[in-house]
Amino acid sequence: MKAVMVIFDSLNRHMLPPYGCEWIKAPNFARLAKKTVTFDTSYVCSMPCMPARRDLHTGRPNFLHRAWGPIEPFDDSVPEMLKRAGIHTHLATDHYHYFEDGGANYHCRYSTWESFRGHEGDPWIGQVAAPDFTGRGGHNASTNANNRQDVINRSFMPTEADQPQPKTFAAGMDFIRRNRNDDKWFLQLETFDPHEPFFTQQQYKDLYPYGYTGPIMDWPEYKRTDGAAQGVVEHFKLEYAALLSMCDRHLGKVLDLFDELSLWDDTMLIVWTDHGFLLGEHDWWAKIRMPFYEEVAHTPFFVWDPRSRKRDERRAALVQPSIDLGPTLLDFFGLTPTKDMTGKVLSPVIERDTTVREAGIFGVHGGQVNVTDGQYVYMRAHDTDKPLFEYTLMPAQMRDRWKIERFAEAKLAPPLSFSKDAPVLKVPVGKHGIQFWLDRDTSKTLLWDVKADPHQQKPLNDTGLEERMIGLLKREMKTADAPPEMFDRLGLA
Repeated sequence: MKAVMVIFDSLNRHMLPPYGCEWIKAPNFARLAKKTVTFDTSYVCSMPCMPARRDLHTGRPNFLHRAWGPIEPFDDSVPEMLKRAGIHTHLATDHYHYFEDGGANYHCRYSTWESFRGHEGDPWIGQVAAPDFTGRGGHNASTNANNRQDVINRSFMPTEADQPQPKTFAAGMDFIRRNRNDDKWFLQLETFDPHEPFFTQQQYKDLYPYGYTGPIMDWPEYKRTDGAAQGVVEHFKLEYAALLSMCDRHLGKVLDLFDELSLWDDTMLIVWTDHGFLLGEHDWWAKIRMPFYEEVAHTPFFVWDPRSRKRDERRAALVQPSIDLGPTLLDFFGLTPTKDMTGKVLSPVIERDTTVREAGIFGVHGGQVNVTDGQYVYMRAHDTDKPLFEYTLMPAQMRDRWKIERFAEAKLAPPLSFSKDAPVLKVPVGKHGIQFWLDRDTSKTLLWDVKADPHQQKPLNDTGLEERMIGLLKREMKTADAPPEMFDRLGLA
């Protein structure tokens, strides 16, 4: 058996044709839905990029114990488990966060890996002279290190073939072609797109009625829209749409290859994303800082399983791909998930829409802890005056090592239930943690009926329903062995 997993970053469910969007030019996503099972109730777990990928490797929530960081020494890594069982695992990616301090050991879990440079502020092309910011506006005109590097990187990508996404897809398809006659392999084909900045080529912009003649502006800041003009909001949506159409084109090449090589006979295909992205909805740009509204938390998800051969069908059961796909892949290759994995094997859902989870939790370390049963979403706010800790043996975050000041109050804590008897560092977050840099607006507890109110305009005030959702939240937190202070911060001690 073989499996191909295609991961997009920041792929918006509500902007895809299979989920009802009629104006986006994405025929291959529509074609994908005809070839696979489409999940209608798919939610994130840990946010954002690398926390979601730790979920994928470990099959359990990451965000209750730690923020963004590397794979821990005690973590069960699904790609590594497959590798040790004789299944060749290959990573083809342009996701540059894998190669920073906070993600630097994920790629080592695979049998082989390759990467392609140049997205966002990836420190790729070395240029001492200041780049030319002429004709740039908004966040694109910022001269901070990431924006400066972005301008430099773009100058070395004049054509589509020069961009990281096409290179990544070409590498993934080369792996498939060279190994199509061999058995027991897993390919993770992962692109950073359509993550911001929404840099793409003119041919994709020409698919949409722009009418915009202002400066280059395709990089929303993580902040409120602050009453941005409707034209600016529409412009960002069109910039995102153009990049999404580029993603659609390269997804189509994967589908073409499945058709050409008859891979549908014996190869699982998974297409998913880590989270969505706000483009003016709820008066916000981007993600993280605000509550995790449906546009961010409710995600697209597609699976072809050659065992059940279900296609062009939809599934209503609640799933969480970031923690469920690890156990599902292990099961597909005949391996057993570890006792520490709380994710669910999805084959019963794929085959007959059998419910495998009553509820799922999601969030970011130090922010609201959210729970959903598929109809209701409950967002529980923290008491930010109470202590918050990270538990780790790998003290790094995003692009940096932890500041040495963070260790002044660090203690060696007893083993966690999933740390294989290893004690861990228990470190106060304080002013040095990533949580406070993100400056989220998540100070309210909110309850929503997302079936009746999918745009979340009318929060509910229903004490009985809230008590039921609190019960689900506490149960899921206990299952994930959330630290005691997390219950205390949420007023659930």
